[in-house]
Order: sequence, then structure tokens, then C-alpha cells
Amino acid sequence: MDTKDTKEKVLALMRVTILCVLGVLCVGSPPAYAQFQMPDPKQMSGIPRPVDDLPKGAISVRLIRGELSNNITGHPVDLHVGSKVITVKTDESGRAQFNDVPPGETIKATTEVDGERLESQEFPAPAQGGIRLMLVATDKAKAAAAAATPPVSGNVVIGPQSRIVMQPREEAVDLFYLLDITNNARGPVNTAAPFAFSMPGDAKGCGIMQGSSPQAALTGGHVLVEGPFAPGSTFVQIACEMPAASGDIDIEQRFPAALDHLAVVVKKVGDTTLRSAQLKEMRELPADGEMFIAATGGAVAAGQPIELALGGVPHHSPAPRRIALTLALVIALAGAWAAGRTVDDGAAKAAERKRLMARRDKLFNELVRLERDRPNGRIDDRRYAARREEIVGALEQAYSALDSDDTGPEPAGLAGLAAPQRS
Repeated sequence: MDTKDTKEKVLALMRVTILCVLGVLCVGSPPAYAQFQMPDPKQMSGIPRPVDDLPKGAISVRLIRGELSNNITGHPVDLHVGSKVITVKTDESGRAQFNDVPPGETIKATTEVDGERLESQEFPAPAQGGIRLMLVATDKAKAAAAAATPPVSGNVVIGPQSRIVMQPREEAVDLFYLLDITNNARGPVNTAAPFAFSMPGDAKGCGIMQGSSPQAALTGGHVLVEGPFAPGSTFVQIACEMPAASGDIDIEQRFPAALDHLAVVVKKVGDTTLRSAQLKEMRELPADGEMFIAATGGAVAAGQPIELALGGVPHHSPAPRRIALTLALVIALAGAWAAGRTVDDGAAKAAERKRLMARRDKLFNELVRLERDRPNGRIDDRRYAARREEIVGALEQAYSALDSDDTGPEPAGLAGLAAPQRS
């Protein structure tokens, strides 16, 4: 994860999948079912959701104010299709539907409600099926009523919509905390101690995500959420990168308030595994064509560490690097050893070259005598041929040894001497 924009896109694409995965996990598990409530509509605002219950190329935009039951009807919604803008008013169910959108076009839905501009994410028009999304306006009357009530001293919890999300990639894990800080009182509260915590020590590139409360701030790896906390939910979403060069990563996190229920979602990449004694139920589930590990656990007290171990993160084997370093060390040692023997080896090579040249000269002189003795009849043809072959072979060996030795020039008078050829 290199930029804040990249984090935003990753989180946005996973939000719907996370909710679907956890919803499936809760089915057939009555104790866990009550742990997960419907998400706050603001969390879902502007996120496209592929569906197959709409005509091909249809985009349905639902417009609400604060709650799912509070539809905004008869209100214009703009759909940006490439450089073209199409406007449709919402019907009695708060929906504006756009049909026959060309597949592959870049789409974005926008509108303005009571001076508040609402925008969806940009997404490509589908080639098959349709897209549903919501645009959620702030219920300003409810917000004003809460703001008018003076805060009192009280407590908050990290509510049931909170999740820890992990997405492995090459030698790293993108880590997301989606925190639902819940005030169960009827009015705003100030906590006795600041709602503050530190991200894991190895975390890099920490950032507050889009959709988080403006009360949240991050300095370095330290998160602070300032009070007072309004009744209901205050959402804080934080992203960071955790290095995992070895393919394994251990995460320990402490939060300043009690966590109602531990919920963890991991995108499964290859042989990804998740381990924690605090997780009571864990399943691998498909969603949007990918596999996810969805896990749930019990409550976690304030200040108690949440301990998670992730394995099988894609990474490069350290063996080639170690082999390269070992070879480099061997070469360096060999160079040092060779440098230490330079003087001795030079003297030995000079002596050997002198011996080879002396042998060559001797053999050459013998060959010259042999050639003189044959015409004079001092040696018969059979002995001549055998002796000549013997001398020429020895000369070739001497010349070959001298050719492979470049320790110095030959003595004057011998430098131009060529090896005799066989007749």
C-alpha cells in the first residue's frame, strides 16, 4: 500500500464483501447471530453492489436520510456516465433507476440534499446484471438534537459492527480496523480517559480512512478520538501496512474500551492461515469470486491484548539471497588468499617457465641433430621416424605449457621460435 488513495480503494472494495462473509458466518450459529447488527447506513453510502435482480446494464440508486426507513422521494439524482450526465428523480421507495447503461463506462452517482453533497465511488458499468447502491444524507434534526444536549461523564464500548480486516500481498499485509465506538446512553458522553491507542509497533503508512468521524486524529502510529461521543455510533476506520517478509506475521492490539465481540475477516491468498486462541469459530467462505477467512470470538476487555497470527503470506524465499551472500563471501576469501600468494606464485611461475624454455631448447637441438644425421646415414629410417615423433611430441607439450604461461617474455633469440611441425 503506497498511498492513502490506494487504501481507500482497497477498503471500499472489501466493505460489502466483509458484511456478506460475516453474515454467512452467523447463519447456523445462533449465539453469534445476535453479535452482528445491520451496519450503519453511512458506512454503506456510495458503495456499488453487483446484483442479478436488475435488468442488464441497470443502475439503481436509493436515497435515504439517516435511516433505512427514511426514504427521500421525488429528489433528483445524477448519474455520470463518462462525460454524460443523466438525471432521474427518486420514486416512492427512494430509488432512482437508470437503464441500459453502456458496459465498461465509468459511472458515478451524485446528488445534493439540504446543502450536503453525496457522491458514490466511481465504478465500471457491468457487462452482466446490474448495480445497486445507496446515498445516505445526514439526519440533521437528529444530529442537532444530540448536539443541544450537554455531555455527561460516561463510557463507550467498541460495538458489534467493529471488525479487523487483513489483506495479504507480497511480503506485507494491509491491516484495517473498522471501529464502531458506541455510546449506549441517550445523550452525549465524555469518557474519563481519552479514547486513545497505539497501532502495532511494525505498522507503516498508518492513516485515517474516508468515512471516519472527524473526531479521529492520527499522529505517527498513535490514534486519538476526541469526545464527546454522541448517542449511537462513532465510526473510526484506520489502515496500515504490516511487513511480512518471512511469510508470517503476529499482531497484538490493545483498545481503550471493551470490545463487544471480536470479528476478523482475512482475504485468503494462496495458503493464508489465521490463528488465535480468542477466535471461537472460523470458516473459509467464497465471496465475489474470492475466498475469505471469517472468524468470530467473544468479548475483549478494555486494555486486554487481541492476539492474531497470520501465516502463508506471499513472500520470496530467502534461500537465493543467502546463497548469493555465501558465494560473495567465498569469492572475497578466495581473492584475499590469492592476493597473499601473489609473490610466491610469481616466483614459482618464473622458475617453471625457465625450466620449460630450457627443455624446449634442448629438444629443438636434438631435433636439429637428428635431421642432420639422417642424410649422412648415421641413423636408419625406422629409428629416425620413431625418435623424430618422440621429440616433436615433447616439443609440442613444452610449447603448449609455455603458451599457457604469461608470466613474462621469452629470452632474446627465442621469442620468434615456432614449434616444429610434423612431417
